[in-house]
Amino acid sequence: MTDITLPTIVSMAEAHIEGFHHALDTVARERKYLAFLEAPPLPGTRDFVRGMIEKRNPQFVAVVQDEVVGWCDISRHERPVHAHRGTLGMGIIPAYRGHGLGQQLIETTLEEARRQGIVRVELSAYADNARAIALYRKVGFVQEGVERDAACIDGRYRDMVIMATIDKANRDAWQTSA
Repeated sequence: MTDITLPTIVSMAEAHIEGFHHALDTVARERKYLAFLEAPPLPGTRDFVRGMIEKRNPQFVAVVQDEVVGWCDISRHERPVHAHRGTLGMGIIPAYRGHGLGQQLIETTLEEARRQGIVRVELSAYADNARAIALYRKVGFVQEGVERDAACIDGRYRDMVIMATIDKANRDAWQTSA
């Protein structure tokens, strides 16, 4: 990475909530990558993070000098028939993109998901976000479908690509324990 300090990837903690909220808001306001146009109010973000910590869902942040510059998390589904699944969300503020941080974040988060026995991790990405889709493919996600006109931002409809990765070892373990 040139001209930027290497981030440290750590588990999300209470101390990161405000920084995460700021990073989430920064990425959301770009109106290109997330299903948010701005971050939810800070109390809602605080509740989300605390809930993720309480449920022990995989949740990591990339930090530079106490500033959150990226995140990746997997929200495990709560219904018993879907408890083997989780949905991945991630983002990186603009200055830290294109330096391999996304891959580091997602690999760290997927490894924790594996340790926790999560079988299926799914995500959706805007179909025109070729960079993200390439990253997801690189780390093992497979495209399962396309939701046409799934989002409308500023009067422009956008398709969503649906992707997932399945940990076969966890799947086999899940089947024998169920």
